[in-house]
Amino acid sequence: MELKPGYKQTEVGVIPEDWRNLPITKVARLESGHTPSKRNSNYWGGGVNWISLFDTQGLSRNEISTTEKTITAEGLNNSSARLLPAGTVVFSRTATVGKVSIMATSMATSQDFANYICGPGLHNIFLVYLFRSMGRTWKTLMAGSIHNTIYMPTFKALKIVVPPLSEQKAIAQALSDTDVLIESLDQLLTKKRQIKQGTMQELLTGQRRLPGFSGGWKKKRLAQLADIRSGGTPSTSQSEYWDGDILWCTPTDITGLNGHKYLSDTNRKITSLGLSVSSTELIPENSIVMTSRATIGECAINLLPLCTNQGFKNFIPFDGVDIEFLYYLLSAQKQKFISLCGGSTFLEIGKSQLAIYEVRVPELKEQTAIATILSAMDEGIVTLETQLQKARHLKQGMMQELLTGRIRLV
Repeated sequence: MELKPGYKQTEVGVIPEDWRNLPITKVARLESGHTPSKRNSNYWGGGVNWISLFDTQGLSRNEISTTEKTITAEGLNNSSARLLPAGTVVFSRTATVGKVSIMATSMATSQDFANYICGPGLHNIFLVYLFRSMGRTWKTLMAGSIHNTIYMPTFKALKIVVPPLSEQKAIAQALSDTDVLIESLDQLLTKKRQIKQGTMQELLTGQRRLPGFSGGWKKKRLAQLADIRSGGTPSTSQSEYWDGDILWCTPTDITGLNGHKYLSDTNRKITSLGLSVSSTELIPENSIVMTSRATIGECAINLLPLCTNQGFKNFIPFDGVDIEFLYYLLSAQKQKFISLCGGSTFLEIGKSQLAIYEVRVPELKEQTAIATILSAMDEGIVTLETQLQKARHLKQGMMQELLTGRIRLV
């Protein structure tokens, strides 16, 4: 295949002509870490930040500034640990292989990390993103029977593709800007979810009333709000019961919704014969399916008629009950449902327990008004989730294109 002008063929594939494929030790100094003796209390709790496997979550950010454990100058001087300068790239090479960040201040690390002090020809943030893009490479380099590990000689022999320094900085800046966007969306999404939880607590208990509503709420059992039905499983040894056109729901179909409200399909389906010979029942559309075994209280509104397995209790609402309100009301009871569960092998809540479970509900118009508010909040959350997913996909695409030179920024 003919090469594009400005590109060359190398052992790692096609890269720009002004990029180099070289041993990383040509442009950075490799340093290892160590653990001071845990038997000597004088070595611990000092002023030296010491990165260990306790800190791998913190390595998800571009900088790590604090550590779970610290050591003293005495601990540093009486071990093989080294105090490394701010800006050092720290890479987790054991257990959580591939976590990488930059030291915000001078720090030491345990022996579970490979550390690179970048020279003038290598930008440390560029190296962080390059390492994060090398997931498949790290998997091929792992060894060890107990913990996944990449041994230090591997890091000494490692070769990387290095653009000119100005392009490294431009790539790092572009990816950093995308990370800022992702983090801001993630924080906003967390805030929106917290606000929704607080609003649910207030509206579903009557602590806060919407304008125009002042009547009292009535205490009712769940059996007064909906017809509660169970599920079942046709014999899995009879092929004629399976792969039909009737939706058959299992808990994984609900947990797979990731908190979203509506269920319109299931992974497995049964035939009319399977329905007729088993204890499962056909639940009409616009009902609520709720997990009641092992995973408790996960709810969804089914947009189509379906059946469920025996790990569900399903609610067919009566007249005068807003389906969306009932969905939110049941979802808010999850922890209380769990506290009622019995079963020595796994948690389970029974139909009789749910039937007598009491809640307070307003008149239909107020139910609908409450559900409208919460649904609007859900829609806003879904919009943010979509934006966040797109931003993450954008970043992955950018990393693939920028770190291979297929797209040039300078």
